[in-house]
Amino acid sequence: MHQNLHYLVAIDIGGTFTDMAAFDRRTGEVHAAKQLTDYAAFFDSIGRCLQDRNISLKDAESFKHGTTLVINALLERQGARTALVSTRGFSDVVEIGRGNRPLQFELEYNRKEPLIPRELRLEIDERMSGQGEVITAPSEESADMLAAQLRAVGAESVAISFINSYANDAHEQQVAAWLRARLPGVFVCTGSELSREWYEYERSCTACANAFVGPQMGRYAKGLDSILDQRGFTGKRFFMGSGAGAISLAQAARQPIRLVESGPVGGLVGAAAYARALGIDNMVAFDVGGTTAKCALVKEAAFEINTTYWVGGYARGTPIRSSIIDIVEVGAGGGSIAYVDSLGRLHVGPRSAGSNPGPVAYGRGGKEPTVTDANVVLGRINPENFLGDGLHLDVQAVNDALRSKLAEPLGLTDSPNLAALASGILTISSVLMAGAIRKVTVERGEDPRDYVLFAYGGGGPLHAVELAREIGIPRVVIPPRAGIFAALGMLFADLENDASATFLQPLEDASMQSAQAALDKLDAEAVAGLGESAKGEPFTMTHSAELRYRGQMHSLKVPLDLTSGAAAIRSSFEKLYAKRFGHASSTGAVEFVALGATATAAAPKPDLAAITPAPSGGDPLTGSRRVYLSDKEGWADVAVYQRSRMTDGFSAAGPAIVEDFGCSCFVDAASSMRVGRYGELWLELHAQGDQL
Repeated sequence: MHQNLHYLVAIDIGGTFTDMAAFDRRTGEVHAAKQLTDYAAFFDSIGRCLQDRNISLKDAESFKHGTTLVINALLERQGARTALVSTRGFSDVVEIGRGNRPLQFELEYNRKEPLIPRELRLEIDERMSGQGEVITAPSEESADMLAAQLRAVGAESVAISFINSYANDAHEQQVAAWLRARLPGVFVCTGSELSREWYEYERSCTACANAFVGPQMGRYAKGLDSILDQRGFTGKRFFMGSGAGAISLAQAARQPIRLVESGPVGGLVGAAAYARALGIDNMVAFDVGGTTAKCALVKEAAFEINTTYWVGGYARGTPIRSSIIDIVEVGAGGGSIAYVDSLGRLHVGPRSAGSNPGPVAYGRGGKEPTVTDANVVLGRINPENFLGDGLHLDVQAVNDALRSKLAEPLGLTDSPNLAALASGILTISSVLMAGAIRKVTVERGEDPRDYVLFAYGGGGPLHAVELAREIGIPRVVIPPRAGIFAALGMLFADLENDASATFLQPLEDASMQSAQAALDKLDAEAVAGLGESAKGEPFTMTHSAELRYRGQMHSLKVPLDLTSGAAAIRSSFEKLYAKRFGHASSTGAVEFVALGATATAAAPKPDLAAITPAPSGGDPLTGSRRVYLSDKEGWADVAVYQRSRMTDGFSAAGPAIVEDFGCSCFVDAASSMRVGRYGELWLELHAQGDQL
């Protein structure tokens, strides 16, 4: 570390708020800032966070950034005019998809249209065999004709995906080079640069999605680079990737699809750091932001990594073949709008008020009540201390909106009890959130009672106790600075890059030598992808394999250590298979489908003990407030505590409200709380009627 560079800075731009966490390595202090996201000028939101805490990037050693730009562009279909170049006869692969019907009970099931329409899908004469042997080589003359077609259709971006390029990508690379020379300024990417696996549908869709957001992300990365230069930043600069590690700005510009879950991953990395430090083997990381609620499992301080991610819904949207932490997300965040449909039913989300206009309480022109507004009405959020001195909330405007937008359409004009209506909004949102947690636990053979709920984000601590009771999780942990935890978690991320390739061999000792040769190639590819930011840094390698029983289509991903031998690898596969599906065969033939290698290089990061907040002094109990506990208990005077004043070992019984910067924690009457050694808040849930 250069002696003058002492800040580690992380910025997370979310749908409602932009969060900053800056760790001062000299003093051990963490500076936290939260500003409403400016969709018209993202970099201005970053600048306001830095200015709010008087942080100069001239003093920063590293800068990590998480963004929702990629996922939003894909969901909203707001990308470049993109063309697909495929092997002749295969341009409709992205539309045909697969012949199976994964959602067989949905009679009105329909897939969304492909990202690239028929008129922008072009073909070229080339063919590679499944063994990687050249059958028909593309000609330079055909590239000239292709370039002319691309100019004629006004393509801003081009995805190239050839059949069997996973076995030999020479044709893809050649055509890409020709097009880059003939179409300067046009973004060009290939499917084999993103995936070396045989799934032509997923590989082609991944290339299309990467090209669709490529020009926009390239401009964003270039703009961020320029802003950092203008502010005198000379340290290392990263984007938060989707697979638990950071990637360089250069790689993000080339492969923006690696940022599809860039924002949420930061919080999961932080959750894993706390799981490791606190000795929590089974954790549900649960993040409620302004737009969505997200959750993932952290087992033994590690995540399950998905190799296929669906943008826009499973089997309906666009499949992305990339390493992405297994995250389940629902449209139930603080800004999720409550509304009454034409049949007189109350709904919550997935539509969000975002940051502009935002919830009604923000006083920025919002007219439709949200989950945050419901919490304000119920007294769970202090309208005078929501973000310190940064934002004061308009309670009367929320009451008016609840009456006009919900009470009147529901025929509740004779009832003055808006609290029951607001409580109903929270109940519906809790059902949606609980559904997400069940997807990562019960539906995957995991017993929630064996887990700890680790809740963060602006809304996570508010809903954590109710969700834990709903699902049967006995303990909740709230980290310090939970309101900006996604940004804080990024500080713990190392630099990471992975590579994978199809490897079709039986799982037996005779295959170990060829598997090792394949892994050696993947190791070199993964290390090379780390880029200049990792030059000279030590790195570690981890390996994985996708295995299946012969004759099956789907595979399971398991950690791989070839030195342990085929029998040990098979045992790991059978244990996972039995846990996932309830049974496993000890005699069925098992085969490799793919191999993966991940290179990890250390990036500057704080020690968890170093960022443990020091109590500010004074009595944590600062007063009481009228809070609506539940429909059964009604209103009660509830003790209000300041999180910043709580010391290690402090404990109290509920009901209580714990206020922190950017978030509040609601503790019900049948729970107790205590502060742990890293400043984390432990909530113990006691019996309440027929619930935990």
